[in-house]
Amino acid sequence: MATSLQNLSIYDEQSVPSASKMKFGIVVSEWNRPITDALYQGAKNTLLKHGATEENIVTIGVPGSFELTAGARLLAKKTDVDAIICLGCVIQGDTPHFDYVCQGVTQGITQLNVKFKIPFIFGVLTTDNQEQAEERAGGKHGNKGDEAAITAIKMVDLSCRLKK
Repeated sequence: MATSLQNLSIYDEQSVPSASKMKFGIVVSEWNRPITDALYQGAKNTLLKHGATEENIVTIGVPGSFELTAGARLLAKKTDVDAIICLGCVIQGDTPHFDYVCQGVTQGITQLNVKFKIPFIFGVLTTDNQEQAEERAGGKHGNKGDEAAITAIKMVDLSCRLKK
């Protein structure tokens, strides 16, 4: 569904399992920092709201959205997290760079989901302009970080249920 038709921060709280026994990694791009900081706060606050503890949230920063894949891979190899949330923001410019970065990070996160036995969550905004990014990082369309955190919780829960 298009974000313009739905607020990313509105969801059925009853449908979200407890995250009290889950461990999360969050990889945050430093590029477009005001936006990615807002995404991070949304994700972290949502995880805490649903029972995750500060001790069970590991956060690392990477220079840009393209590096989210490498950061997430390192986090998966060096920690025992149950899911990794990748947060970034790529804003369209005047060159094809936008397309290459978006394609690379999308394919990279997809490959991580195939390679590892934990979910990697795509929390990357790909917008036409700064205003759209702000609207999706706590503005009128909610916060993509909230949505990414809910997705992480639900995917860890799904994984646990399927192991039984």
